[in-house]
Amino acid sequence: MFCTGRYAKFERQHISPWVAYVWDTLFTSSPSKKLPVFIEPLTVLYRDDDIVVIDKPPGLLVHRSLIAKRETHFAVQMLRDQLGCFVYPVHRLDRPTSGVLVFALSSAMAATLTESFTQRQIRKHYRAIVRGHVTASAKIDYPLREILDKKSDKRAFKDKPAQSAQTQLTCVQRFQVPLPVGRYHEARFSYVALSPHTGRKHQLRRHMAHVRHPIIGDTTHGDGKQNAFVRHHFNGYNLALSCTEMHFPHPRTGKLLRIATQPHTEMARLLASWTPFRVAGSESLNIERAY
Repeated sequence: MFCTGRYAKFERQHISPWVAYVWDTLFTSSPSKKLPVFIEPLTVLYRDDDIVVIDKPPGLLVHRSLIAKRETHFAVQMLRDQLGCFVYPVHRLDRPTSGVLVFALSSAMAATLTESFTQRQIRKHYRAIVRGHVTASAKIDYPLREILDKKSDKRAFKDKPAQSAQTQLTCVQRFQVPLPVGRYHEARFSYVALSPHTGRKHQLRRHMAHVRHPIIGDTTHGDGKQNAFVRHHFNGYNLALSCTEMHFPHPRTGKLLRIATQPHTEMARLLASWTPFRVAGSESLNIERAY
């Protein structure tokens, strides 16, 4: 791509952040997007003799994967080296999702925690920034077909029926940014709370896309124009989705634990920059809607 001036700036909105990174690295002095760098140590939210809970940064894989053979950083290995002992993951977060991630410190505790997840004794709460104004609290009840990976799921049965999936959606705050995006003269976003009642792959991302409020930064199920808008105007490259709270029984004592954290740094910065664009009266909406 050989273009300069105003035309280059316009075209830049339509290229991926990785292409932008390569272009800037080769032809400019200040890259617009840095490659992910994970600075140890990982943030530990809770630890005792049986479990440890961290705040996973966006872009970090939980463990090694066939779909990312060239990746060299994984939460399991980083935490093992940080603590000096083996750790056992008991659930997962998608690579671009940040937030609460639980590990056991023994195989026995891992088995107990895994059973708690299987029996749906775990309560997870997320925060996300989505396209458009969410005008109602809602229970999204929309079955999802299993997503199979071409490499790791080669032998899996490909014609499974859609599985039940439910998500609770609540609007926290709405924003109206006075900048044009696409054919609209302003951009509208909502900061929402999401609570999944089931655990399907990409459930929150797919459910929000289903109700026409895709999560910002979602390059698989999201809105490319909105993602480009946020990258271009606010330097936002990560998925705007964080697991901010988790409730679960302790695997040894049975005592209910509540682990909480804040949305990842880029989300917090984005929300802070939109403070002047808050829509008055949008907090704690009480309208109920079913999807």
